[in-house]
Order: sequence, then structure tokens, then C-alpha cells
Amino acid sequence: PDPEVERLENLLGGFRHNRPAPKFPQIEPQRKRVWSLAWWASGPRLVAVAAAFALVVAGSWYTWRLTRPAWDVERVAGTPKVGTSWIASTGRLGVGQWLETDGSSRAKIAVGMIGEVEVEPNTRIGLVRAQATEHRLSLERGTMRATIWAPPRLFVVDIPSAVAVDLGCKYTLQVDLSGAGLLHVTYGWVGVEQRIGNAKVESFVPAGAMAATRPGAGPGTPYYE
Repeated sequence: PDPEVERLENLLGGFRHNRPAPKFPQIEPQRKRVWSLAWWASGPRLVAVAAAFALVVAGSWYTWRLTRPAWDVERVAGTPKVGTSWIASTGRLGVGQWLETDGSSRAKIAVGMIGEVEVEPNTRIGLVRAQATEHRLSLERGTMRATIWAPPRLFVVDIPSAVAVDLGCKYTLQVDLSGAGLLHVTYGWVGVEQRIGNAKVESFVPAGAMAATRPGAGPGTPYYE
């Protein structure tokens, strides 16, 4: 099972209903059923039922917000935003959300407890997965600088033309509007891979080297500056 789903099931297990299902007597006359519905729909009772329903919905939403994985985001410059909310000083990037910067904005993402990612101007980046076994971002466009101190293959970044897999490193990753990317490794190694048809194209980029990626072609041969 998915570890995150299993964790949520365990958290919610304490609220499981463990009493036998109530037995509802059959209501023969149709008019009695109508009378019962009318009784529940009366003013005070209807308000009470609506209020109870609202409390359940609000409680479920609040619990979901508390348990949903999210990473801390720090504003470095300008007005970066998560979704439609501007980050005044610090914020949270949840799974499925996007962080965007304009031409004068910069931000920093804490990658759980294994590293950090600096987000440069004109960038759109999203959190795909935040689990103990996988930390995954998606860089749609722009530039990010990652510094990771974790075992290999724990931090992954999807880009339109490839997947960058951290092997314990520090690197810069750029994506242009066409989906093409450019990886520059300054420390350690980064594996870049993409599946083209039935073939898996891989490129392992060492410190001091670069590699380009193109949609439909995957990663190219690493080269030194």
C-alpha cells in the first residue's frame, strides 16, 4: 500500500464506527414517511441538522489540512505566491500546489529535512510528492538551485523533457518555454533520464559538467564547460 495512504488510515482509525448498525423499522404507510420528512424539515430541527453537518465538514477539512504533507517556503525577494496567495514572509507548499515567481521575485523551499531549493524569478514549480521514501518536485519553467544532503534517489525533479534524480549533490536546473532543459552540476552527481518509446535514455552528470534535455529526445551527453 501507498505509505501516505496507510499513514492517513492509521490516523483516522481512531474515529472508526465500531457499534452495530441500527435497525430501521419499515414504514408502511406512505403518508407516515412524508410526515417523518416534514418533521425533520421543521425550522429548529433543520437548523440543528445543518449546523451539525457544517461542523463535520469543517472538522474534516481542518484535519485534512493538518495531515496533508507540505514544505516550508520562505520569501527571499518580491512577491512569490503559492496558488493564489502571496507569501508575505513564510508560507507552506502542499502536495498538488504550485509556487510561482514573477520577474522580481525569489523564494526558498525547505525540502523536508534533506535540503533546500532556491527558486529564481519567472519560475513555476510544484510539489508532487512529500514522503519519507520520495521527495518530488515538478519544474514547469524557470530556474531552481538545489542543495541536497540525503541518500541517492531520494530527491527527484520532473521537467517536461526529462527527470532529474539526485545522487547526493548541488545543481542548477533551467527549463525554457519550449520544455527544453539545462542541468549544471556543481557538486556530486545527478542522473537525468527519460523514456523515449520503449527505450530508457539515461545520462549521469558529474560535478563541473552540464547536460541539455529536449522534449522527445531526452537528455544529451554530459560535457564540461
